[in-house]
Amino acid sequence: MLIQRKPSRKILLKVGDAAPALQPLLDYYDELERSGLSFEMLSSQQIREYQLHALNVTLRHAWKHNDFYRHAFIQAGLSKPEIADLGEMTRIPFLSKDDIRGEKSKLLCCDRREVGQVHVNFGSTGGPIYTSFTLNDQYVYELLPKYTQLFPENEQDVVAVALPYEFALPGLGFQRLYQFAFGSMVLSLGKGSYMAPVDQSLELMKEFRASVMATTPSYAVMLAEEADKLGMDLRREIGLKRIILTGEGCSPTFRERLEHIWGCEVSFFYGSSECGVIGIECSEHSGYHVAQGHVIVEIVEPNTGRLLDDGEVGEIVVTTLLREGMPMIRYRSGEIGYLQQARCNCGNPLEIIHLRGRQENQIMLDREMFSPFMLEHYLLQVPEVGFWYHFKITATQKLIIEIEPYQTDMGDRELSDKVSEHMKEKLHIDCDIRVLPRLPRAYGKATRIVFDED
Repeated sequence: MLIQRKPSRKILLKVGDAAPALQPLLDYYDELERSGLSFEMLSSQQIREYQLHALNVTLRHAWKHNDFYRHAFIQAGLSKPEIADLGEMTRIPFLSKDDIRGEKSKLLCCDRREVGQVHVNFGSTGGPIYTSFTLNDQYVYELLPKYTQLFPENEQDVVAVALPYEFALPGLGFQRLYQFAFGSMVLSLGKGSYMAPVDQSLELMKEFRASVMATTPSYAVMLAEEADKLGMDLRREIGLKRIILTGEGCSPTFRERLEHIWGCEVSFFYGSSECGVIGIECSEHSGYHVAQGHVIVEIVEPNTGRLLDDGEVGEIVVTTLLREGMPMIRYRSGEIGYLQQARCNCGNPLEIIHLRGRQENQIMLDREMFSPFMLEHYLLQVPEVGFWYHFKITATQKLIIEIEPYQTDMGDRELSDKVSEHMKEKLHIDCDIRVLPRLPRAYGKATRIVFDED
């Protein structure tokens, strides 16, 4: 008997006799399917109409089931949990990381018995951020919009998920996506933990001929380095057709190098443990298409909170539209980027977001602000520089760059001079280049930027 792995729309768990919290959105997607349409086939106007509808469903749900949200809305001047158009979103108060650090239930909008899973993001500063999901969030609502132009995979694919399964969302999120939305086989590799050593992960990918891998930029490099030690030909013995990178920032030059090593397309995915999927890159590689079925994205001026126009760089604010357990409404992500409404050459109607990195990682040098992605892009244009590096910023705004040599017989002084001249040409600032035989690797998120307060 053939088992269909199409995601179910049946509500999995509901305490009491109440109707499903997001029933209007289930009805919307049922009607969309009956019409033979996918979300990507909607016009920009239809997408905005859907987002207004979904936002008001979310506002009513939060107002009814959560004291924090209801009091915040009332204090902001909302007399009811509804707005007339998306232009009124500025009436809704922001949600900051400080509002929810260490708070396990502050945003919970369901009975605690309905929580199926909790993820936690410890971050690099402050206390932990907990995010609770109902089973319906994970296995029903999250899978309603499908972006088949951006995820062309199907039941023929074997997907290696080389992302953390502990604490955070990414590993399980990608596993559910590919198993339940696209019917793919999943290899749960994790990221080099005790139960998933790098060499055995490569062997498993080889054994099952993985066609897609979801991982972080740094771990894609670690896998490639291990393959080189083992004498494994990645293109011939595994033969991936696509790598999806997430979890760390990555420049175009870094991506190009990975494409050369692995011999396949490399795409970027933008998401977070708090908000889930936010953006997916298409084959044009010119920004992330916002997952507008799942989220609304705004860009605001970081200091004042003023809404910015298309093309203006500011802080990314995210509102989830398909969350029952713990919706995030106007959540200030701390990430920097800008929106582009112009139609992409790929034909996809979803708006495009460009990322510049986390706000606290923006680098001030000689009174000018630089994105870490820009610095990495220029640094890796020097082919003799390896994937592993550190940008160290002194208290006097001087830049020290620690690098590894890469496939070169060039001496340290010669390499240092070459990199220094190149960065001077691109950035118009002086850099202190330090060539080291080897920089440390880490299975966690790669540390690239170090701020020296001395």
